[in-house]
Amino acid sequence: MIRMKKGFTLIELLVVIAIIGILSSVVLASLNSARSKGSDAAAKSALSNLQAQAAIYYDSATGAQSYGVAATSTTCGATSTPVGLFLDQQTNNIIKNAYSNSSSMVCSETAQSYAVAVTLKSGAGNWCVDSNGNAGTSTVQTDGLCQ
Repeated sequence: MIRMKKGFTLIELLVVIAIIGILSSVVLASLNSARSKGSDAAAKSALSNLQAQAAIYYDSATGAQSYGVAATSTTCGATSTPVGLFLDQQTNNIIKNAYSNSSSMVCSETAQSYAVAVTLKSGAGNWCVDSNGNAGTSTVQTDGLCQ
C-alpha cells in the first residue's frame, strides 16, 4: 500500500503568498490615500476654528476691533515670532495644528483683514480662509484675502 503525505506543495504555497502580497499592496495604497484625506480634513477643521477664534479676537482681545499689526509670513507664527492676531496663544495653537496637517502654509494680516491658506496633503490644492468668511480652494491674494 502506498502511503500519501498530507500537506501543500511548494507551488501552492508560493501562489498563496503571492496573492496575499498583491492584496496587501492594494490595501496599503488605499490606506495612504485615507491618511492624506484625513490630514486634509484636520487642516480644514483647524482653519474653520481659526475663523471663529479670529472673530472673538477682533471683538474682544484688542478692544479696538482690529486684527493687530500687519504681517505676511509663510509660517503664520507656527515657527516664527507671531504678531497681531497670530500672537494670540489660542490662535497660534490652531495655526500649529493646521500647519502640522498640511504641506505648507501662507498667512497675511492687516488691521482689518486676515487670510490663511494651507496646501493640502492629498494634492487637491490650497484651502484658504479669510476675515470675510470665505473658505475654499484658493490662495492668499495681495489684498490679504482669499481669491
